Amino acid sequence: MLAGRRVLLVIGGGIAAYKSLDLIRRLRERGAAVVPVLTRAAEEFVTPLSVGALAGQKVYRALFDLTDEAEMGHIQLSRTADLVVVAPATADLMAKMAGGQADDLASTLLLATDKRVLIAPAMNVRMWNHPATQRNLATLAADGILRVGPNDGDMACGEYGPGRMAEPLEIVAAIEAALGQGPLAGRHVLLTSGPTHEPIDPVRYIANRSSGAQGAALGAALAALGARVTFVTGPAAVPPPAGVTVVKVETAAQMLTAVQAALPADAAVFAAAVADWRVANAAASKMKKDGSGRAPALVFAENPDILATVSRLVEGRPRLVVGFAAETDDVLANATAKRLRKGCDWIVANDVRPATGIMGGVENEVTLVTADGAETWPRLAKDEVARRLAARIAGALA
Repeated sequence: MLAGRRVLLVIGGGIAAYKSLDLIRRLRERGAAVVPVLTRAAEEFVTPLSVGALAGQKVYRALFDLTDEAEMGHIQLSRTADLVVVAPATADLMAKMAGGQADDLASTLLLATDKRVLIAPAMNVRMWNHPATQRNLATLAADGILRVGPNDGDMACGEYGPGRMAEPLEIVAAIEAALGQGPLAGRHVLLTSGPTHEPIDPVRYIANRSSGAQGAALGAALAALGARVTFVTGPAAVPPPAGVTVVKVETAAQMLTAVQAALPADAAVFAAAVADWRVANAAASKMKKDGSGRAPALVFAENPDILATVSRLVEGRPRLVVGFAAETDDVLANATAKRLRKGCDWIVANDVRPATGIMGGVENEVTLVTADGAETWPRLAKDEVARRLAARIAGALA
């Protein structure tokens, strides 16, 4: 539980602010002390009286409060908490955080804090998908800011899509994980993600269409449950999640070396789309046309089988080894055969034919293949697939 923990809760100005009242109640049920900070816009949605009554604490609202600032209140608030939580994190608050602005109490203490920060974004779907918000999100992730949500759903404005603030209990779980109290606390999970690039010459390579989105989402979900995650990633289009140890590689051989160096682990999840082949006679200089019409002869060699190598370890094998199978035909049959052939415990299979839009897209539809059979999940956002799979991994390691 959260007994004795102190959470500084920044409430932004959005309709989702009403959920912050339930969040305060849930945190106090678990023994946490909640110190609330209201932005001026938040007061349009929830009152200081209701927030203060539920928190049992003074509500902080103004940067230039003479009583508080005589003791440098924004510094004290930002340093005495165990965790700073922003819920709802509006587009405006995220932009201020990403830009390092400090023009009110909330943004000033967020800039002054030396504690971890967890945001729960909430906004209109178009605002969430806007390139500016996504740039700010990437900046915050690179700065180590933790995130929970947003979820897909109906909006107060009548639109549907990503932008709903995570539910209070989801935020509580993320807070517990951030404070080292999630179901995977104390567990080490090794996770691979993204494609590999196999050189043809110094400027060309063999690769695939993997964006690394599912692996990044899974890394975030595992970290949110308290796991220590070693995230071995090829050159993916999607940035790595916050709160994980990132190891960047290019080739399959480099990925195998990084995986072996990261062991031992309680679980190993191989979500990377590793190239099956490499060019054995890769050129040291750029290959050029010579006008003859003859293409260079490329000699291919098999890449190391990372999943099978770890699955077959006699000593130091993780308790749970999970592979991924991206298939275009006979998905279930091929995935079932792959699990047996590789010796892993689970296979997460999906259909990546171009018509599905899954490879490089924002959604996924997977079948989880285990020794007990196959379980097909509905088509979901990749973040939701990640949360479900992380929860199953936590259950398997319990």
